[in-house]
Amino acid sequence: MKLCTSCLFISTLSLCLLASATVPPNEAWGLTSLREAIYEDPYLVFSNWNTLDSDPCDWFGVSCTMAGDHVLKLNISGSSLRGFLVQELGQITYLQELILHGNNLIGTIPKELGMLRSLKVLDLGKNQLSGPIPPEIGNITLLVNINLQSNGLTGRLPEELGNLRYLQELRLDRNRLEGSVPASSSLNFDSNMHEMYASKANLTGFCRSSQLKVADFSYNFLVGDIPKCLEYLPRSSFQGNCLQSKELKQRPSIQCAGASPAKSQPVVNPNHQPAQYVSKHHVTSKPVWLFTLEIVSGAMVGSLFLVAVLTACQKFNKKASIIIPWKKSPSQKDHTSVYIDPEMLKDVRNYSRQELEVACEDFSNIIGSSPDSVVYKGNMKGGPEIAVISVSIKEERWTGYLELYFQREVADLARLNHENTGKLLGYCRESTPFTRMLVFEYASNGTLYDHLHCYEEGCQFSWVRRMKIVIGIACGLRYLHTEIEPPFTISELNSSAVYLTEEFFPKLVDFESWKSILERSEKNSGSIGSQGAVCVLPNSLEARHLDTKGNIYAFGVLLLEIISGRPPYCKEKGYLVDWAKEYLEMPEVMSYVVDPELKHFRYDDLKVICEVITLCINPDTTARPSTRELCSMLESRIDTSISMELNSSSLAWAELALLS
Repeated sequence: MKLCTSCLFISTLSLCLLASATVPPNEAWGLTSLREAIYEDPYLVFSNWNTLDSDPCDWFGVSCTMAGDHVLKLNISGSSLRGFLVQELGQITYLQELILHGNNLIGTIPKELGMLRSLKVLDLGKNQLSGPIPPEIGNITLLVNINLQSNGLTGRLPEELGNLRYLQELRLDRNRLEGSVPASSSLNFDSNMHEMYASKANLTGFCRSSQLKVADFSYNFLVGDIPKCLEYLPRSSFQGNCLQSKELKQRPSIQCAGASPAKSQPVVNPNHQPAQYVSKHHVTSKPVWLFTLEIVSGAMVGSLFLVAVLTACQKFNKKASIIIPWKKSPSQKDHTSVYIDPEMLKDVRNYSRQELEVACEDFSNIIGSSPDSVVYKGNMKGGPEIAVISVSIKEERWTGYLELYFQREVADLARLNHENTGKLLGYCRESTPFTRMLVFEYASNGTLYDHLHCYEEGCQFSWVRRMKIVIGIACGLRYLHTEIEPPFTISELNSSAVYLTEEFFPKLVDFESWKSILERSEKNSGSIGSQGAVCVLPNSLEARHLDTKGNIYAFGVLLLEIISGRPPYCKEKGYLVDWAKEYLEMPEVMSYVVDPELKHFRYDDLKVICEVITLCINPDTTARPSTRELCSMLESRIDTSISMELNSSSLAWAELALLS
């Protein structure tokens, strides 16, 4: 009886201890900091991460010890999370698995992850991380699996990764890593004898990783030779680089022109004499005055070099990281440092605020404005006319992730180069006064919206002019969707996003991208609520590459606007699409959708346009055509020749006279 009572008491005590066990504050803070650095959570995976009334061990993706006193695993994969990794993750000291694979995380890998000495699995693959791989990862001696594939990582491979003696799987493919693969040995490696030799003391880098079974370095910008000790790996593990290998498919030489060379090898003394002996021999054979001169010169050069290095470091630190004011905790650090890739904007011109102020007449020449931005017209001295769009946001609301996305937006727009897309000339980024601007080449005839909804006499377009604009817009979209990688979509494709040159040539300009950036700022001005994501935007900057079908629908609505002269929505008549549906597929009433101001139009063209509109606005997104198919239909079946234009209406003669 006493024995049973004792057992019952011990069991009850154990249950009480388990129930009272809590995760240490530092581990809970590491999880909370990550949650606050995630600003888009479309699947609401953080919906139960409520620090006020729940145990972290019950949170989605978190696994703890049986006693509930330490976090062992954090696994949130394929959830489309957008945000940053935070240095506070290094405080989850007992963590064994950190798996955030297949999200959209940006910024760099914090060096503080090197503090996770119990970590066995580090999987950050298929995100959008940038910057170098921290050498501190080499301190996590228990690591078995590292996956950093399909990111935008730069810099050299840290030699410290060779310290990971238990490492079995390493995936670094599809990044922008450069330099040589750190692995060397004086031994003659045989591909079948890797395990035997890997224990030798004279091995460096990956040659020391005796357990390494899988390693993928493909599709980077690595140079030099494949290390002998890694020749047991499949050839495909090294393809798509800039290596000296004729048997492997490597990058074209033009892509490898800027790749950093391998580290220079030390000079070998041909007489095999110790370096100290050689040095002494040369010193004693020189005159004293020459030796003194060398010392003085060396000291001067060394001093100058030291000053240059300190200046460069100070300058780099100012540019390379910015401070993000995340939600603060009295007992924790107030800020998180986020890396900005200095290479991101190296090929884009950075205008000073002063030169833009002069070009835009003290910013008095306003040609457009909204609650989100102001657009100025300017003339660069000896250069083109420019349109300058300035973001309307106060400095205190401009957080770190907005700065990163501003730079990403500039880099994204700068890669566009097509006759039917607006040309980004540069940007302006200054702190005093706070300035964030984009500089575009100016299109002198304003927006398509201005012309379609102009009610003054003589401002109407002929039918053929409208068809030329339609085809130009379609060609621009084809370029954005199919001819560049990754694809680019217009945030809000409408007649206000189409600018016209002096010859009425259409150019797509994505001014509306500011709207999503500013909305994100509004949504994230406070802390993230307990209900999960607060910033799931259908037209967000990051989602632009995925929403090509949304652009197709918008193109169909825009075609309706062009041929009807009606706005997409008005209070009295509702949505243009709803009004036009009954006319689009009925030949006998199809002409009712045409602008009544147009007395002449080609019925064959109208049938093609109505067919394209019907395809574009199909509720089934999978049934909508690609921009290639749309261009083919429009270009092959619509006649925009000069003879056709002159025969179509008197408006064409007037337009021709204006252009001559």
